Amino acid sequence: MPKLSNADYRSLAAFRYEIRKFLSFSEQAAREAGIEPQQHQLLLAVRGLPEGVRPTIRAVAERLYVQHHTAVALVDRLEERALLARERGTLDRREVLLRLTDAGAELLQGLSALHREQLQTAGPEMLAALQTIAAGRKRKPRAPARAAAAASE
Repeated sequence: MPKLSNADYRSLAAFRYEIRKFLSFSEQAAREAGIEPQQHQLLLAVRGLPEGVRPTIRAVAERLYVQHHTAVALVDRLEERALLARERGTLDRREVLLRLTDAGAELLQGLSALHREQLQTAGPEMLAALQTIAAGRKRKPRAPARAAAAASE
């Protein structure tokens, strides 16, 4: 394991600081919008699933990195507030798919616009901190095999 320098620790700390600032902003924005941060994250996970991934509780639990029962509880609360709806799959009626309601989509649109604006402001600092970490971990490029063999002759 390579030894870390003081600069490495500072870079890691700076990146973590930038992440925490953004997460703090995000949590506060969600609460000011009237929902809990994890509920916001679930709405975003449903709306932002990769193409081809069906919006199931299992899929959003994986994206949120939470247990299935935690995702179910979040879905229940969002459904009670009419921000999310469960629907049966058309091909497999046993499958339960999640869909943002119009109110949920509108709420997410407002929060996402705020988050994008915040990232446009804070993003350069986050990126600089990450680039510093990545630059410290770069390996020297290896010489092509022929050039290395020729150099040893």
